[in-house]
Amino acid sequence: MARINLRPWREERNALLQKRFLGNLVAAAVLGALAVFAVSYYYDMQMDRQQARNNYLRGEISKLDKKIEEISELRRKRERLLERLNAIQELQGNRPVIVRNFDELVRVLPDDLYYSSLTRTGDRININGLANDNDDVSSLMRSLEGSIWFGEPSLSRVQASNQMREFNLSVPLAKPKAEEAGK
Repeated sequence: MARINLRPWREERNALLQKRFLGNLVAAAVLGALAVFAVSYYYDMQMDRQQARNNYLRGEISKLDKKIEEISELRRKRERLLERLNAIQELQGNRPVIVRNFDELVRVLPDDLYYSSLTRTGDRININGLANDNDDVSSLMRSLEGSIWFGEPSLSRVQASNQMREFNLSVPLAKPKAEEAGK
């Protein structure tokens, strides 16, 4: 029987298999590197897109912040204007009240009584006057208290001088409702 030496054939086949293995190993390494590079590139692109979105949102937020500041400034101006408008309306509304108060002071004045001075301090009117007798002062106080334009009067002094009585009287001003004032 002939002897066949298969050793060189096995060595060639093993060398060929080893080359294929190394080729496949290199190909797998290249494919792995390409996959890692592709995934890395994809994530970099996604991060760049997100960064662009974030920058856009920051820009829009800063625009909105400026608009919010403008709105708050406009609100402050509006409040100041409303305060001025209310002050003007109150002054305009008080004009006829002062006239009506003086008119009411004349209306409630008894016949034998005279005002020597009227002074207004805040929401009170101080009245100094002369009367023939104490009943006239009492009548004035009742008339003032019965008026819708005045509060309860406070008599501070009555002094007799010659034939007349000097008196000091303080009465608070009242602001009647529109329905009461029209009567």
